[in-house]
Amino acid sequence: MIDSQAPIVPWEGMGNIKLYSHINEFYSMIEEHGKQPKLLGKYLIRYEIGNSIDLWFNLFNGKLFKITALSNYKGTLFNDIRVGMHIDDVLRLEPSFMYDEFEEVYCSSKGVYLETDPVEQTVLWISVYIKEIDNPDFERGHW
Repeated sequence: MIDSQAPIVPWEGMGNIKLYSHINEFYSMIEEHGKQPKLLGKYLIRYEIGNSIDLWFNLFNGKLFKITALSNYKGTLFNDIRVGMHIDDVLRLEPSFMYDEFEEVYCSSKGVYLETDPVEQTVLWISVYIKEIDNPDFERGHW
């Protein structure tokens, strides 16, 4: 089960769930707590688990490539950053975040994306992902 108090660790995971894990480790959790999956393009799928986290899998290799902390996730990133914080406070704590106008998220070279509410300027989601996400053959599962 998910530990929604566990730290958010870039390049590794969150909630005691590790990046690169295989989807077959999560069948019972998905069946019991997952909402309707969302297909992203042809090869990627996302499962929301109890408004706590999203699990993102590559369908070719079955591996977990991204985990997103949602509103019910209480663990912190870098010991201080959490869902619901104002982005100004986040940037004071971690200046590596830069806003990506195209993706409309804050990105850190440390392996994290933050999505913010455009009106309130608070963190909606915190995502950690694998290092290979930008490789040209990422979608084909060659990682």
